[in-house]
Amino acid sequence: MLGNLTLAHIRQGEVDAAVHALDAASATYNNTAHGRIPNFKGSDQAAEQLATLPAWKAATAIKAVPDKAQLPVRARALEEGKTVYMAVPKLATPRPFYPLDSATLTVPPAEAAYSRVAATVAPTVDVDGLRPIQVVVLGSVAVNRDGVRIGEGAGYSDLEFALLAETGLISP
Repeated sequence: MLGNLTLAHIRQGEVDAAVHALDAASATYNNTAHGRIPNFKGSDQAAEQLATLPAWKAATAIKAVPDKAQLPVRARALEEGKTVYMAVPKLATPRPFYPLDSATLTVPPAEAAYSRVAATVAPTVDVDGLRPIQVVVLGSVAVNRDGVRIGEGAGYSDLEFALLAETGLISP
């Protein structure tokens, strides 16, 4: 505690500043970044840049969150023949992942990448139905100078990451 400020107050101040900056810059497709991981302008370019990284090129399986901002990443991965594991939104089922195998899709990759479509073309599986994951893509309103995610989400990405790390499906 610093005077009357707690770490939670400081963190909320960082989040508020990030949300205000995103809103002021009209950096999202949403009316506001408040209360959500926003679909940000430039997500297509971010996916293109990600695809240039050696880790991406070598990956055969990625884990990506179902947020709209990661849609271009999921679509690109499927188009490149990668398997995409996407969490069921809000981890709302006992089998909380959709495995999207580009080799067995019944719809075009760009369509399968939408979470609503994935729910109709892919089964749900638990962690036992996943293979090792080489790249994890998740969203955040912002990160602080230490690279720690700060933001408006409900923490589902953190839970997914912890579950996958604990089971050995992802490693540093």
